[in-house]
Amino acid sequence: MKKLIKINPFNVVIFGGTGDLALRKIYPALFHRYADNQIKCDFNIFSIARKEKNNSNFYAKVKSTIINSVDYDLDKNKIVEFLEKIKIINIPKHTITDYKPLKNVLDKTSDFQTIFYFSTPSGAFGDISETLEKCNLINSKSKVVLEKPLGFSLASSKEINSKISKCFIENQIYRIDHYLGKETVQNLMVLRFANHLFEHSWSSQDIDSVQITVAETIGVENRANYYEQSGALLDMVQNHLLQLLCLIAMEPPAKLDANSVRNEKLKVLSSLRYFDEDTVLKDTVKGQYVGGKIYDNENTESLVSSYLEDINKYESDTETFVAIKAFIDNWRWKDTPFYLRTGKRMKKRYSEIIINFKKVRHNLFLSQGDIPGNALVIRLQPEEGIQLLQMTKIPGPGGYRYKPISLKLDYLDSFHERLPEAYERLIIDVLRGQQTLFMRQDELEAAWLWIESIKNSWKKSKLKNVLYEAGTWGPGNEILEKNHAWTK
Repeated sequence: MKKLIKINPFNVVIFGGTGDLALRKIYPALFHRYADNQIKCDFNIFSIARKEKNNSNFYAKVKSTIINSVDYDLDKNKIVEFLEKIKIINIPKHTITDYKPLKNVLDKTSDFQTIFYFSTPSGAFGDISETLEKCNLINSKSKVVLEKPLGFSLASSKEINSKISKCFIENQIYRIDHYLGKETVQNLMVLRFANHLFEHSWSSQDIDSVQITVAETIGVENRANYYEQSGALLDMVQNHLLQLLCLIAMEPPAKLDANSVRNEKLKVLSSLRYFDEDTVLKDTVKGQYVGGKIYDNENTESLVSSYLEDINKYESDTETFVAIKAFIDNWRWKDTPFYLRTGKRMKKRYSEIIINFKKVRHNLFLSQGDIPGNALVIRLQPEEGIQLLQMTKIPGPGGYRYKPISLKLDYLDSFHERLPEAYERLIIDVLRGQQTLFMRQDELEAAWLWIESIKNSWKKSKLKNVLYEAGTWGPGNEILEKNHAWTK
């Protein structure tokens, strides 16, 4: 068994520490790893706020969020101990003077590793990094975690990364994508490379198509300003969906270290076929939701407004849905379509990958009609699991009647211990200095080059949004090849 890397004493400095992401994800992630005794060393958490906060309200929010995230018997003493580790520091501006309180507390634990977590708009990343360096707060034990989006274009992304790279070296930078922390996503590596059945058939010779869907029922909520800049293409495809595509399509890495894995992902991104004015019209579709009906898990109906109403504007060409037929121009995936689909206000919330295998070469059961190909379904949310759809004879007389039956791996049934959330795994990897699940800068730039071929071609071709009703599956059938269909 591989020996786990010891976690050394650390400080976590969270810029944007009183914000929504920190409250929903970062504090609960750190707490669960602490409560599970995975963090056994000394540590401190410094929550950086631009404005003075009511400390009691803040701690109450953190406590409430943690309690709501717990699905096991909670040791209340653990919460008390954890909250005592959190200190609020007010930093109004990025100046040496305003950073003095932070410097004073960090100097007291100069032998600790320090994780600077940037949970702020990316436009502030450069200023924060430069001020930390001016205050001599960056050393060989420092690390920085960057939340997406890293800019809204290749140029802005390069500018942000350039500023950060002047202060931190690449092996100190952790560009986080929480999808890569999901248990099922990580299992893709084991599924592909530890099972001869799949490893042998994982190419265009046996695979007909691949679908990657990330569907949301929510609208833009309180992210209107951000979403108007990004749209679905930058919000979901540029990071989440492309990272999933890389893990599906990559070649076996020489080793399971960070650079070996990321080298193979980079090859995939560099092999993606770029779009032009003609192919973008044929192989992409973008849409925007209008008002409609949404149903919750209890099938309760809710009327919801349009995107324009949600952002309080009369017009906008921002897409809330995008579907793409992508091709990877290498020997393994020649002419195999990768269908990418994501959207807001869709019929159901789920994320999944479907590997559609080719049909049998010769149908012995012609009287029963066409035999569908096998399919491997990898579900990421809401519940995680894997299904292999195969044809099975229906019991009883009547000849060779068959139907697809799924062989299931349900994590809750197969593994009875609690499954850590994605942020828990990723933050622990940061503390241990493991970068495998984080993007390297050349990866990021390769992803941007492909994305910009879509953006620029949309602009040149003047492709308009297709309006779709909230609570539906949205547009997207236009890009499908003959005999292909979205799995719902």
